[in-house]
Amino acid sequence: MRGIQLSFSNTQKLRLEKALAQLESISSKVNSNATVIVADTIPVDEDAALKGHGTLEMGKNVIATVCGVVERVNKLVYVRSLRARYKPEIGDIIVGRVIEVAPKRWRLEINFSQDAVLMLSSMNLPDGIQRRRTAVDELNMRSIFVESDVICAEVRGFQHDGSLHLQARSQKYGKLERGKLLKIPPYLVKRRKQHFHHLDQYGVDLIFGCNGFIWVGEHVDVKDAMVEDQVNKPDPQNTNSASLLGSSEEPTYTPLETRQYICRIANAITVFSALSFMVNLEAVIETVTLSLSLNLGVHEMLEAEFHVQVAEQEAERRCTSSRRK
Repeated sequence: MRGIQLSFSNTQKLRLEKALAQLESISSKVNSNATVIVADTIPVDEDAALKGHGTLEMGKNVIATVCGVVERVNKLVYVRSLRARYKPEIGDIIVGRVIEVAPKRWRLEINFSQDAVLMLSSMNLPDGIQRRRTAVDELNMRSIFVESDVICAEVRGFQHDGSLHLQARSQKYGKLERGKLLKIPPYLVKRRKQHFHHLDQYGVDLIFGCNGFIWVGEHVDVKDAMVEDQVNKPDPQNTNSASLLGSSEEPTYTPLETRQYICRIANAITVFSALSFMVNLEAVIETVTLSLSLNLGVHEMLEAEFHVQVAEQEAERRCTSSRRK
């Protein structure tokens, strides 16, 4: 069952299989022959169709060379591999962890085949002044980021050796604190216009990194209005997750209620990842709402019964959505 390592009862197995079968049926109706495995034949209507990645032309047939989903863009036909590694693109929002402080740069682990590099010249300084970086700034790099710090940044480009070049020239980027870092398969995070979200009802910030790293943390106020969450519409002075670099304020502690919401949201994402469902804001909120309506404890969300209930809820939601269309 999609690699879920839980102990299900016979009844729960039947319910889960039924929900997954219903989801697969809905998906096949929306896009027939969408899922293929190696050596499957891909139906092509036009002779002039362009064969893209994951396809091979054998005689008059087009054969899939990887397991995934058939995508069609005009005349282009290709297979999008589901369990592929993260494939970065310029402009991607990523979350990473610092693994090395090197001269004039930080190296980050971002769930990619190579480490990413954040140059000292590619980020805002704690004082916020735009100026040349000096030797003093380089000596003070550890006052900004140190090993094991979690950072949000944007993909700026690729270096000659294939590694990523990051930038953090906005207040919405920077160090992430007082939260939890989750790692899920990158293919479960779809590229969207908005990857930063402020859940005002929970006092929590949520960042969906395109590289499969997701940050759930206490809400932090910054002055960059560009990070305003379009879904929840928080106060214009509030954004989601940037850190107050070099802040001299006394350390504050996350309230117990907020910590519980952070863990609840993190568990909702974990459940969706275990079920191999696409993770998005709407799905996370619905799953958290379901757990609250059932009066479940935070730890109970990771049990087998809740996985089954989430699968059934997702099947019902998609079924309702397909009927409306």
